[in-house]
Amino acid sequence: MKRRNSLRFNIKMTMLFVSLFFLFICIKLVYVSVSNDVDGINLTAFASNRNTEKRSLYASRGSIYYNNGRELATDVNSYTVIAYLSESRTKNSENPEHVVDKEYTAEVLSSILERDKETLLGLLNRDKYQVELKRGISENDKNKILALDLPGLDFVRSVKRYYPNGRYASFILGYAKANDEGEINGEMGLEYYYNDILKGKNGSIEYQKDAYGYQIPNTPVIEEKSVSGNNIYLTLDEDVQHILENSIGELKKNYTYDWATLSIMNAKTGAILGSASSPNFDLNSREDLDSYLNPLVSYQYEPGSVMKIFSFMDSIESGKYDGTKTFQSGHYILSDGTQINDYNNVGWGEIDFDTGFAFSSNVAATILGLDLGAKNLRSFYDTLGFGKKTGIELPSEADGKITFTYESEVATASFGQGITVTPIQMLQALTTVANDGVMIKPYIVSKIVDENGKVIEENGRTEVAKVASKKTTDKIKELMHKVVYDVKSNNKFAPDNVTLIGKTGTAQIASPQGGYLKGEYDYIKSFAGLFPYEDPEYIIFISIKQIVGGTADVAGIVQNVVKETAKTLKIVNTISDEDHSKIIALSNYISKQLTTTVEELKNKGLNPIVLGEGKYIINQYPLNNEEVLMGAKVILLTNDTTYKMPDIIGWSTNEVVTLCNMLGWPYELTGKYGKVKTMNIIPGEVIDKTTPLVVELSDE
Repeated sequence: MKRRNSLRFNIKMTMLFVSLFFLFICIKLVYVSVSNDVDGINLTAFASNRNTEKRSLYASRGSIYYNNGRELATDVNSYTVIAYLSESRTKNSENPEHVVDKEYTAEVLSSILERDKETLLGLLNRDKYQVELKRGISENDKNKILALDLPGLDFVRSVKRYYPNGRYASFILGYAKANDEGEINGEMGLEYYYNDILKGKNGSIEYQKDAYGYQIPNTPVIEEKSVSGNNIYLTLDEDVQHILENSIGELKKNYTYDWATLSIMNAKTGAILGSASSPNFDLNSREDLDSYLNPLVSYQYEPGSVMKIFSFMDSIESGKYDGTKTFQSGHYILSDGTQINDYNNVGWGEIDFDTGFAFSSNVAATILGLDLGAKNLRSFYDTLGFGKKTGIELPSEADGKITFTYESEVATASFGQGITVTPIQMLQALTTVANDGVMIKPYIVSKIVDENGKVIEENGRTEVAKVASKKTTDKIKELMHKVVYDVKSNNKFAPDNVTLIGKTGTAQIASPQGGYLKGEYDYIKSFAGLFPYEDPEYIIFISIKQIVGGTADVAGIVQNVVKETAKTLKIVNTISDEDHSKIIALSNYISKQLTTTVEELKNKGLNPIVLGEGKYIINQYPLNNEEVLMGAKVILLTNDTTYKMPDIIGWSTNEVVTLCNMLGWPYELTGKYGKVKTMNIIPGEVIDKTTPLVVELSDE
């Protein structure tokens, strides 16, 4: 009896427990049905997140161009090569969707991907569903792989920043790269300075997705379109930049030094036409990037005797200067007993101040500086823009320093020691010589254009200050002419087709421990020049730190750069009156038929150089509206797939570089700065772009 009662009790308890549990479940279900929040989780948001996909639509980054419209920086498609290894992908053996012959696949891909066969084979032999073979390959390499028709390969598209000219203007352009989300941002140079303008505005797309992540048909899509970034056109002239890069490349090849910078600026407008630095770096790989500082604007150093241009200018403008007055060169004793020496330690005897400038006498500059006084000299340097930023559109511009008070400091400041400047400050100050005493602000961005072609910003000549009279600057030009043409050791700076005026400089390098370095090559050598003399239109400035020997070759570089730049820019006094009648303005021949274009050019007395046997022209050099002399070469690139080697013996360096850039063909230049003497490709031979063109230049 007791057992039966116990059994009934257990059944009742079980039924009660089940009833209570069921009641709890019902209450929970009612709660869930009427509430958005359960255990701290918003169910509506949770469901929405699981079923809604939202992706960013990254804006196309704006491009950067030369002043002629050729690209310096742009976005290009980039691909990751994927190899599927699992046989489960293949449903039909006659149409395999995985890598079948791993040995052959590794062998044929090795040259295209620039990876050795063993490395690729090791990847293909892994026990995985898929592997990455290489990231960041170009559209061209992707097409090469597709042409092989290899099973089991696929490509994942992305976008990367590409710099067609590699190392050219590397510190000016800087670089941009994609982050982990695929968004490209500038990290250096103009890419960094104008990042917000170049990057545009990202958009987004939001849609309902199914269990597999695909959009559910006939469901709403919310899309905010991206806005492309603006394009930037620089003042850089493609031909001038080529000349500077080639010249500084020759310097790097032949001499050892710490750094060098070389620039050409339009003296009338302030536009930077070209600027090259060494060491530089490859903008695409950045493997050799070891400094983020641009020598043009970020390096500050003691300028040396090029500063005499401005201490003499101050003296002339003050009315105290008498170029015929004589002084004893060699040494000068200050009131505190400090001795100032001329660079040769002995001087040239008793000479006048005009001759003192030509011979770069420190004693002459000291006498003039002390006569002016610290306050006046410092004020004049300040008016010239030294000691403060120019405001050029480049990041990390340095201020320099022109603080000096005591007699010894005034003396050294008058010949460029004890103060610091930057190359861009020097270029700005030199504009006063070319503009009758008016200083012009340097700039490097010509215009900014939106995706619809509308110009939203345009730059030009900006006058900063009037610092001297025309009478003063005419006298300075006369003195700078004497430096190049009256001092025999400086004749090597003078080109044979334009009159160059200038001033040399050799500055000691300050030691971190105080004083100056004492080594044989512990100097910064520089040259500041303007041309043509009669009415200077262009400024050249070069400075080199700790070059081992090579002073004469620095002069050779200046001479060659000025000569080639004068030719390229068609400077008036480089062309005779007879030649003026032979100047021809080119038309736009792109998309025109080859046969009629060649006939037209020959009728004008020009020399067409045809690349390929295509029917139409896809590129030309020189470009539309550029002026050339009768008999000049006009290179025409046709819509062909193969190109034969032209005979380039006698071509100039610039013509060779242009040819290779048009074809996308690597090249190596050996020799000095003259015309082509030999080449490694036989004329008429089909060009193989995997073999660089190697030319030897003559010494003439």
